[in-house]
Amino acid sequence: MMAEVRKRELLRPRSLREALRMLHNEGALTPLAGCTDLYVSLNFGTLAQMRFVDLWRLDELRGIERRGNILRLGALTTYSELIRSPIVDRELPMLAAAAREIGGTQIQNRGTLGGNVANASPAGDTLPILAVSDALVELRSVKGTRRVPFASFFTGYRRTLARPDELIVALEIPTVAGRQWFRKVGTRAAQAISKVVLAGVRGSRPRIAVGSVAPTVVRLTKTEAALAGGASIPEAQQVMLTEIAPIDDVRSTAEYRRRVALNLLAQFLEPARAKHGR
Repeated sequence: MMAEVRKRELLRPRSLREALRMLHNEGALTPLAGCTDLYVSLNFGTLAQMRFVDLWRLDELRGIERRGNILRLGALTTYSELIRSPIVDRELPMLAAAAREIGGTQIQNRGTLGGNVANASPAGDTLPILAVSDALVELRSVKGTRRVPFASFFTGYRRTLARPDELIVALEIPTVAGRQWFRKVGTRAAQAISKVVLAGVRGSRPRIAVGSVAPTVVRLTKTEAALAGGASIPEAQQVMLTEIAPIDDVRSTAEYRRRVALNLLAQFLEPARAKHGR
């Protein structure tokens, strides 16, 4: 419960190098930054972690820039920064669209892209976008840097390939060619956790990913292959059903999620009904 806060320990590094040393030398530490999810668990007394490392002041983890054909987004990039960025608006408008529907202004000012990825919730609104964008997750430790394809980063519900001594430092996204599309369905248009969220790219070969319908975000590779082979929308919907596994929970039912996912796929595939496309 809240009374246990005084038992917790918070380390505050002054640089990324110092933060990585702490993760390597100090034993179990949980990174925190925007805390938009962590504070909820803390408030409800469900947070088991006792020791934390505060990354919020580390400007080395911020920034939106283009490096050649790669869009690099620092892990501490906030949703507000994604919304305001002319680079994101021009090159990845579906990510800006998702950021606008995440919480209210306070959450958008504090919540971070890296936190959304590290949290590993299947309902994370940015995750389908990163999946269809073929993003790379840049991880760093005192031992060095490695880049993991986003498609293989999640190993299960709220589990990732990141080691305890590693931090997500950035997301790297190659140029996305094709019309982009994003749609979130929740209890309200914004300030609500998604019941189903879908992102897609219409290019030479369609790319589709969906969240809140499985333990992790799902890249619909079989559905993509069917569409590339000339499948109709109903045929593609039947393939989609083999790739998702929604459940009943407090926010929705499995049947509702299946129906919504099928409807979103149809909307994405019908250009006349496109939303947030470029």
